[in-house]
Amino acid sequence: MDVFQKSPMRVVFPNTGDDRSREAVLLNTSGGIAGADRLQSEVTALGTASLAVTTQAAEKIHRAIDAPAEIKTTLKLCDSAKLAWLPQETIVFNEARVRRRTEIDISPGSELLALEWFVLGRTARGESMLAGSITDTWLVRKNGRLIWGDTLRLTDVVLPHLPHKALLSDSKAIATLLCFGEALEARQQLIRDLSGSLDCQCGATLVGGLLVARFAARSSFELKTALRHLLEEFRKQMGPGPFRVPKMWLC
Repeated sequence: MDVFQKSPMRVVFPNTGDDRSREAVLLNTSGGIAGADRLQSEVTALGTASLAVTTQAAEKIHRAIDAPAEIKTTLKLCDSAKLAWLPQETIVFNEARVRRRTEIDISPGSELLALEWFVLGRTARGESMLAGSITDTWLVRKNGRLIWGDTLRLTDVVLPHLPHKALLSDSKAIATLLCFGEALEARQQLIRDLSGSLDCQCGATLVGGLLVARFAARSSFELKTALRHLLEEFRKQMGPGPFRVPKMWLC
């Protein structure tokens, strides 16, 4: 019903050929995010809305001298709305600093699928993230009441130790996927059944009325392939709607 955008962020609504569900694509026209940049996105799905939100391409977090970049995403689902927040990967360059905060407010009867994922260093260039910082916070509320909160914090002290087997081993791409709605146990079992065929490490659990799944892979390509396969299976299980591979992922 309402769209507001301010440089460098833009939002477009390409024709996906599906009249039952819209797809919004966010664009960052600056070409990346530098230290001290602030980006904010808000999406409210009203009534019986069915919407998928993705990004035009992978986001890039550049090296920062001191002040971190800050990214805030606010999602709100009303009544029986369906919303899929499925951005493409965020690539964090070595010595980059970023704080990302995702706040979600859901209503009974609504359905949510929300994904965020990091790639640590430009793997195509053989880069590893050995210094810098990442803080990734999730807050999920149901009717205003907090039902799940989580923060991942990687700092200069931690990053050099990530290759240890007890941490990320050889994984350079990590993701968190949240799901709210009906049949969460069936979706959890779906992820567990698929885990052996996915070229990544993954696990899923139910907590606070949410399905929380974690993924880790050696590269963004392997993780994206796994996520695409999972979203295709979700589409089969969940039927028509926004819970599918975004068209922009296929470009």
